[in-house]
Amino acid sequence: MTIEKRSWAEPYKIKMVELLKMTTRGEREKAIHEAGYNTFLLRSDDVYIDLLTDSGTSAMSDDQWSALMRGDESYAGSRNFYNLWDAIKEFYGYKYYVPTHQGRGSEHMLSQLLIKEGDYIPGNMYFTTTRLHQEKAGGNFVDVIVDEAHDAQNEFQFKGNVDMSKMEKLIADVGADKVPYISLEGNVNMAGGQPFSMENLKELYSFCKKHDIKIYLDATRTAENAWFIKTREKGYENKSVKEIVYELCSYTDGCTMSAKKDSLVNIGGFFATNDEELCKKAQNFCVIFEGLHTYGGMAGRDMEAMAVGIKESMGDDHQRARVGQVQYLGQQLQKYGIPIVLPVGSHAVFIDAKAFLPHLDQNDLPSQTLAAEIYVESGVRVMERGNVSAGRDPETGENRCPKLELVRLTLPRRVYTQAHMDVIAESIKEVWDRRDTITGLKFVYEPEVLRFFQSRFEKK
Repeated sequence: MTIEKRSWAEPYKIKMVELLKMTTRGEREKAIHEAGYNTFLLRSDDVYIDLLTDSGTSAMSDDQWSALMRGDESYAGSRNFYNLWDAIKEFYGYKYYVPTHQGRGSEHMLSQLLIKEGDYIPGNMYFTTTRLHQEKAGGNFVDVIVDEAHDAQNEFQFKGNVDMSKMEKLIADVGADKVPYISLEGNVNMAGGQPFSMENLKELYSFCKKHDIKIYLDATRTAENAWFIKTREKGYENKSVKEIVYELCSYTDGCTMSAKKDSLVNIGGFFATNDEELCKKAQNFCVIFEGLHTYGGMAGRDMEAMAVGIKESMGDDHQRARVGQVQYLGQQLQKYGIPIVLPVGSHAVFIDAKAFLPHLDQNDLPSQTLAAEIYVESGVRVMERGNVSAGRDPETGENRCPKLELVRLTLPRRVYTQAHMDVIAESIKEVWDRRDTITGLKFVYEPEVLRFFQSRFEKK
């Protein structure tokens, strides 16, 4: 890993703070026990540094807070709907859009409109809600990500790339008419926040045009993906994040968007497309499940804040600091010898729980165990991204046991300081030093779907 010699600083100054509660180890042990050793079930008041997710947890700017006051709460035809549409056209280039309450609303929309029973939907690794919506619509998810993505220590720079030989094999096996679209995620979450390259996207675009397959982008962290293209891919070093995002989207047919990440808002999302007829169907779908097609379950003020956030997310200085903070935390953990996914991604550092707790079987749930132990040690809340998140095989009922068994340390944007990063790293080192004494967990309650949100556990 290349470590920059010169320090960086955040391109903003702090003008308001939120006071945090400090807890004792005894209080944290009681809290995690009452939460069934699931960090999702902890009360936020019992958390010191919250790295559970970067979804809706970022700090908005003064311009965004001002935008809230410009909310037009008309039921139909809000001016904020049109302002957001202008931002989507300017920065992503898509012609049409439908607002949704958050990302999974647009995933549901896309899946229900395009997938038929028995279809196959390739993707560069699964994401939990995306795959569930595809399966609920009668589709079958097929992983077509490059093999390097499943190896935590492989330092390939674009582990989010699609393996074109896997795409070719899928088409040969099932036929192009059974593949309505490929779901392409920027900075692949379950792989450790790993980007795809523009070169790979261009190759995929050419392939999909040949076979009449649509490309729908999961645009949740596309601006962050663009930063990696700028800093890692030859020919893009002098292009701005804004320019790269626009070009990237030009090789796709539309997107689903959780604006709670890149776009720096606390709630909201959208579905965008260049297909006018599909947009009309999406508008009708929106009226049933989300709200009128000009608000889609969102308040006007939130659409206005999103429009501002999209613009801010495209700033090179913003992405340099956002990704830089994550890189810094990764470097600190590496100094202590803690095994993490390499290269470090954009939105989180992922600890390799298999390497951290090699004495635990994967069905002892090492990632869930480690997440609970980190909280007890320091009050830092992180999340599991392994066997629990992967769920059970619907045919066998057995745990899927993915190759990657990870704990995600997800950094909200513009929230924590470098001192917080040092505290996080030092706290995890304390757990690392006593790792041999840690025992696994077992389920005591398990929901049928998306079990990582609500499952409860106890120590074995």
